[in-house]
Amino acid sequence: MRWNPGYSVIGLIILVLEIYCIVQVWQSGKPTVEKLLWTVLILMFPLLGCIIWYFFGRGGAVVK
Repeated sequence: MRWNPGYSVIGLIILVLEIYCIVQVWQSGKPTVEKLLWTVLILMFPLLGCIIWYFFGRGGAVVK
């Protein structure tokens, strides 16, 4: 199996997005338990967790 740099770039982008989402979660005014649950979701399902957090977890949620 050969190394493909494209996969590394995609992985790096997802990692940066994941870190950004976790920082935003912990800077929010939500209760600590909710912050922990969002963090676990984002860590277990990086891309899907970030998408779910964007639509349902942010303070000014897009979907209400």
